[in-house]
Amino acid sequence: MLTLHTADLLLPGAGRAPLSGGAVLVEGDRIARVGPYEELAAGCPHARVRRWPGVLTPGLLVRGADELLERTYYPDDPYETAELGAGPISGAEALAALSPTESRWGNSARRATQKLLARGVVAVAGRLTVPAVRTAVVRSGLTLLPPAPAAGEPSLDPFAGRDAAEEAFHGALEAGAPARFAAFAAADAAQLLAQGSTTCVATVISGRLLHRRR
Repeated sequence: MLTLHTADLLLPGAGRAPLSGGAVLVEGDRIARVGPYEELAAGCPHARVRRWPGVLTPGLLVRGADELLERTYYPDDPYETAELGAGPISGAEALAALSPTESRWGNSARRATQKLLARGVVAVAGRLTVPAVRTAVVRSGLTLLPPAPAAGEPSLDPFAGRDAAEEAFHGALEAGAPARFAAFAAADAAQLLAQGSTTCVATVISGRLLHRRR
């Protein structure tokens, strides 16, 4: 089935100019075409249409996945938060006191991947050594990449420490590319960078809608 994703503004990435009223036509797990919504809709009148507010961008890349997923523990809400609190737990002393098993690390990573998908993330870079954590990442649909230099401390928000929103993009919106992109409730790239990835309203990986803000 063909699906047409459109937003007020398309930010294709890779130095390409923004496109007002742009759209991405998805066929299977690939982008078939990118262009003005009216043009793509006229050429594919039977395509399912998904309209998103704000901007449509390539999916985001998070660096420092080993720090975020194997050296940070995310308590299970509501079962652990009464005892541990709702915030993530990190630091050698705190983790030593918690002493999570591999199974708990895997469950923590699954909760973290949901947070990442809810921020428009489609790929993470890092060296993961805990099998349960690697499994959680792979099953989530996120792409696992080799370690890459990070700007500042690792963060669930790929825009943190960036000078431009495009620096957080993974790939570009172009014909033939994997269908992995996100929509954000922001007016333009500057507002997106200022407000951060929690403005995400939808995340698509391999043509599948893996996150949608309710």
